[in-house]
Amino acid sequence: MLNEFVYDSFQVQHERKNLYLLDKARGIKVDKAKHPYIIKLNKFKEEEASFIKTRNSKIKEIESSLLENDKRIKKATLRLEKAKLNKEFYEKFYDLTYDASFLLDVSKVEINMLERVLKTYKDKKDEIEVYIENLKHLDMEEEKESKEKYEIEKEKIKKEQQVEIAKLKELYDDGIISKMAYKNKIEALKIKEKDELEVLKMEIPSILIKARLKSLKYGIKQEYKNMLNILELEISDIRRRTPIEVSRVNKTLPILTFLIPGLGQFINKQYFKASLFFILTLFTYFAAIPYALGYGNYRGTGISGLITLAQGGSKLDKSMIFMIEGVIAVFLLCIVIAAYYFAYKDVKDVLNDKMKGIRPKTYFETVESLSEEGLPYIVATGAFILILFIVIVPILTTILLSFTGMDPNHQSKFPWVGLENYKLLIQAKGVAGGPFWLIIGWTLMWTLGATTLSIFVGFMLAIIANNDRIKFKGVFRTIYLLPWAVPAFITIMYFSIMVSPSGSITTFMHDRLGIDLLIKNSPAATRIFLILMQTWLGSSYVFLLSTGVLQAISEDLYEAADIDGSTAWQKLSKITVPLVLFQTAPLLIGQYTFNFNNFSIIYLFNQGGPFLPSKYGNIAGASDLLISYIYKLTINSQYQSAGASDLLISYIYKLTINSQYQSAGAAITIFISIALMIIAYVGFKNSKAFKEE
Repeated sequence: MLNEFVYDSFQVQHERKNLYLLDKARGIKVDKAKHPYIIKLNKFKEEEASFIKTRNSKIKEIESSLLENDKRIKKATLRLEKAKLNKEFYEKFYDLTYDASFLLDVSKVEINMLERVLKTYKDKKDEIEVYIENLKHLDMEEEKESKEKYEIEKEKIKKEQQVEIAKLKELYDDGIISKMAYKNKIEALKIKEKDELEVLKMEIPSILIKARLKSLKYGIKQEYKNMLNILELEISDIRRRTPIEVSRVNKTLPILTFLIPGLGQFINKQYFKASLFFILTLFTYFAAIPYALGYGNYRGTGISGLITLAQGGSKLDKSMIFMIEGVIAVFLLCIVIAAYYFAYKDVKDVLNDKMKGIRPKTYFETVESLSEEGLPYIVATGAFILILFIVIVPILTTILLSFTGMDPNHQSKFPWVGLENYKLLIQAKGVAGGPFWLIIGWTLMWTLGATTLSIFVGFMLAIIANNDRIKFKGVFRTIYLLPWAVPAFITIMYFSIMVSPSGSITTFMHDRLGIDLLIKNSPAATRIFLILMQTWLGSSYVFLLSTGVLQAISEDLYEAADIDGSTAWQKLSKITVPLVLFQTAPLLIGQYTFNFNNFSIIYLFNQGGPFLPSKYGNIAGASDLLISYIYKLTINSQYQSAGASDLLISYIYKLTINSQYQSAGAAITIFISIALMIIAYVGFKNSKAFKEE
């Protein structure tokens, strides 16, 4: 719908110059052909068409008569003459139409800037010619004397440098300076020598002239380019401040863009944008759509393969390959749909802006916009594509896999089974679901127990080590950090060996105390020992975090508390603990999520044992892959069931690697992901640090 006013790119309101459109906007019914303004406008367009032909012929005559060989001067001169002719013509129609006023303002700016460009360029070029002439007519006697003087000074500098090097060598041999200091000083002397020689070279006339010539030639190119860029910026500013008046726009252009992205931009004369979207068109019709239909797939059939999962296919067809390639095909189509939407929206926005009075962006404005506002999106696009294929595709594949029947009997080809895997887990049925709830219970117990205890111990150790009455704090802090310094893999394996039936601790308890403490054979003892061992491993990290925060707490707070008569417990609970938690809460929450997924300590210590098939079932079978068979041979884990100390993460490992229940493992992975997201969300949401953000 037409408005009585038009608006520029800055949303500044302008009165309409097109009186016919103004009458139309006011609801006045008029005959377009007989409207006085339209008659004037048509006459202007006829004169403009005639002027353009005359102008172009004059420019050609000027071009043929120009004797200048320099392309830059020639180009700027022709543009200047064109601007002068435009100014002479369009100033007569300034009040008739915004197009005429726009071209007049542009011509004025061009005349002003191009005259400066030509003057600056010619002055620089004349200066270059002077230096070239000076180079041709050098005083050879002066040149010779300068070179001889240079050689003498050069030898003098080298001798001085050798003396300095000898002194440095003597200092180094006497042990006064280190090897690194010796090398650095030698390097500094070389740089100093090079700089002094460069300065001396400039006293040779030929070298000085050549250096200035090089600088001038580079400067003249850059200054010419910069001044033209300034001109384009000023023209862009005029475009943004001068509205355009149109009675209607082609509303079919956005629809045509759905067939060929870039077509609408091309018709709008935005050729740079059109070329970018045409690349998208090529990608769509020659890559994305063919891949989605199965062309170019490794073994799959595109999106249809995601539905069929290779059912009824040949022996070489695998459901997993069909699923992955189907997921990739879906994402490729999603990228295309998103890009098509942006192409459609861009054309629609340009047309809507034209109706308001805003002129479409030129090539220069588009490039400027991309280099400024669009730069973050351009930089992020590459990262997004990487994340899409490295992170999102595997995640979606895992989610889809949880709805399939991939098990030891269906490795090559497996069907869609819907929520069957989740049903088995929730009802605790089948090989995979039987021990599910038992393992969840132990996982929660482990996460809360091991993490909370390690946080408590680490914090208390930090409090003790930070106490003013403690001497040799450095020694204690070093000891407290030892569990973190030693690789956890070594610590876990060490304790695993020590508490084995033939280990040192077990033997000592039996021989000296008469106690048969078979930790690795008792579910309760194993779980307690695992929690204590994780406390040993995790407390150092918390100790380090807490120590840093404690040392940053101002003593003024404690002094004020002492004046108020606060007890040690009140200072601890009201000052120390809140401040430490405020700084470390996000990291401590991360400790809970880490321990929820702590596979290494469970599997390295006892492979999830002790094993109780009557209670936890048996998930190992004859369908093991070669790699899992080799793994079992290496650490003696073949045909083992879910253990009493198994966490969900180690249970998933056994389901998917040892027993090939990949679908059940994927379903449990989804449970874990949801649980971790809930833990992280609740923890972060309730932490004071995030509340105050």
